[in-house]
Amino acid sequence: MNREMRARSERMQTGAARRRKTYDMAYIGLFVGVMTVCSWISIPTAIPFTMQTFAIFLAVAILGGRRATLAVVVYLLIGAAGVPVFAEFSAGLRVLFGTTGGYLIGFIFATLFMWLMESLFGRKPGVQILSMLLGMVIYDIVGTIWFMIVYGNTNGPVSFLTALGWCVIPFVLPDLVKAALAFGFGNALRKPLAGIMQEQYGKNS
Repeated sequence: MNREMRARSERMQTGAARRRKTYDMAYIGLFVGVMTVCSWISIPTAIPFTMQTFAIFLAVAILGGRRATLAVVVYLLIGAAGVPVFAEFSAGLRVLFGTTGGYLIGFIFATLFMWLMESLFGRKPGVQILSMLLGMVIYDIVGTIWFMIVYGNTNGPVSFLTALGWCVIPFVLPDLVKAALAFGFGNALRKPLAGIMQEQYGKNS
């Protein structure tokens, strides 16, 4: 009898694990699509910007750091393979290895950091806000250093402050607004979606 109960329990656990993997794949795929669409959306200001970072922060807010990081990795791999998922419908390794490719790569480090923050301190609002702000700093630093290296190889050296002035400072305020929107939408949607996603947030994310 005990043997049958153990076997049944193992089958249930295996089935639950498979369902979680299926859910993971579905939600990661969904947010790869969200990142793609948001990358195509260009806001026509004095210095145009996309909604790409909004999608990154929203993925972390709703899916949690682990799934969000996987979604970013898949998004970048698809773009590297030639699918036009990046801004202005661009794609390919030339984008990733170009002057601004470091900001795309920086998204991986940012989501990894936000995953670490939620693993250590949970998903309290204050933690989420701080991790988003520090995540911005991380992808900006990675992207700016990358820009300096690539730009310097073709056009000559450029200082860190000059690179910040070109690539980061004009986008700080838009990124803060997008982070705030992602925080608001993410927290509004996370609880209703938790039932659909078959999980309690903060434990399996």
